[in-house]
Amino acid sequence: MPEAIELEQLWKFYGDYPAVRDLTLGIKEGSCCALLGRNGAGKTTLLRILAGLSPYQRGAVRVFGNSPRSAEARHRLGFLGHGIGVYEDLSARENLLFFARICELKNPQAVTGRWLERVGLARVAAMPVRQFSRGMRQRLALARTFLNSPRVLLLDEPFTSLDDRAIAMLSELLADSSREGATILLSTHQLREALAIATDVALVENGRLRYAGTRTPEMLDDPALLYRLHTELGAA
Repeated sequence: MPEAIELEQLWKFYGDYPAVRDLTLGIKEGSCCALLGRNGAGKTTLLRILAGLSPYQRGAVRVFGNSPRSAEARHRLGFLGHGIGVYEDLSARENLLFFARICELKNPQAVTGRWLERVGLARVAAMPVRQFSRGMRQRLALARTFLNSPRVLLLDEPFTSLDDRAIAMLSELLADSSREGATILLSTHQLREALAIATDVALVENGRLRYAGTRTPEMLDDPALLYRLHTELGAA
C-alpha cells in the first residue's frame, strides 16, 4: 500500500530546543499506528505538525503527497487534540455546520443532522455548547472530528478524560473508519487499548524515532514486553 503519511528528516524547534529531531517515518494507507512515548517525547508536536497546526523548521511532511496545510490535505484530515475544539457560544448544530462548510461538504445541513443523531445530541442541537455537560461536549467533539469522513485520523490521547459513553462511541467510530480504509495515527499512554487496534507501532523518545514496526501478537500477550517497549527501547 502507498504511504498516506510521510515524515522525512523532520526537525521542530521551540527556541533552541529540538522537540523533534531528524525524524523519518512512513505510515501506510489504511494502517493504524500507535504512537508511543513518555510525556514530552514529542508525540503531540508531531500530531500538530501533521494536522497543519504547527510549523516546522527542517525536513518534509506530506499527507497523501500534499502539505498538511494544503486544502487537499485539510479536507481529508480529522484531528482530535487535548481540547474539545468547539465554540461554546455556538449551538451544537452551528458548530457542526461551521466545520462542515470549512470542509466544503456537500449538503452540510444533512451531514450535520446525521451526526447530531449519531452522537445523541439531536434533541439539544439548538442549545449553546456552554450549557453542555463535559460528556456532551466530548460527543460533539467526536462528531466534529469524524464529520468529513476523514481519510487520515490524528488522535492525541483520545481516550483520556472521556466518559464511558464517549469511549464506547469513539471505539465504534474508529472501528468503522478502519473498516472503510482510513489511516489512523493514535497517540496514547494506554498501551493495551492502543495495541489492541494497532497494526503498527512507533516509539518516540526525546523527539527521536526509537522504534517503528509491525505490532506483533507478543506485544499484546506479554506485559513485560509492553513495559520494555515503552521504557527500555525509549532509553536506548
